[in-house]
Amino acid sequence: MPEVIFNGPEGRLEGRYQHNREPNAPIALMLHPHPQHGGSMNNKVVYTLYQAFSRRGFSTLRFNFRGVGRSQGTYDRGEGELSDAASALDWLQSYNQNAGACWIAGFSFGAWIGMQLLMRRPEISGFISLSPPANLYDFSFLAPCPSSGLVLQGELDEFVPEPSVAKLVEKLTHQRNLEIDYRVIPGANHFYQDNIEDLNRHLDDYLSKVLAHEQQAAAAR
Repeated sequence: MPEVIFNGPEGRLEGRYQHNREPNAPIALMLHPHPQHGGSMNNKVVYTLYQAFSRRGFSTLRFNFRGVGRSQGTYDRGEGELSDAASALDWLQSYNQNAGACWIAGFSFGAWIGMQLLMRRPEISGFISLSPPANLYDFSFLAPCPSSGLVLQGELDEFVPEPSVAKLVEKLTHQRNLEIDYRVIPGANHFYQDNIEDLNRHLDDYLSKVLAHEQQAAAAR
């Protein structure tokens, strides 16, 4: 799990990178919660995402947005953080130029940034969005959402009420040729404090299904 430093729009950005040596291994980028509320790449949920993708053979990067940890710069209300995420994806792609697929995963504020990046980068083929703050930020830019993915939400989330996320998912599922797998974890709060094992199980189950389907489709070509 080597530490990496790469250039961002406002200076260096700090990350952790796990490389998969398989030829054409897919890549995945993790985005952390709000920088002004203690969010960092070391958040337990972000680390759980990072490990889940690594177990499935992805080359995986998590990093600190500007102003967090050793990353330079200051908080920029999401605009700068979106630029940071784009720079992180550029770095990840530069080390994996023959990647078979590209995924984005984010938690809370990071889910909002991740979905914006999804709209801007057509090479992103899948996403995982944990507790997307649909009650706090506008997600209307997902029109249409360019990729299918997984949305996970805690039933007892104290910051992002489950009905607000369900409403967002309902809007997305009406879009053509799009599959949104929406799962609510019973009893889980915003930080999944007592439900990390449940979270892991859902991540493994979803990634296993999607990757198996992709392998079958590739074999049929």
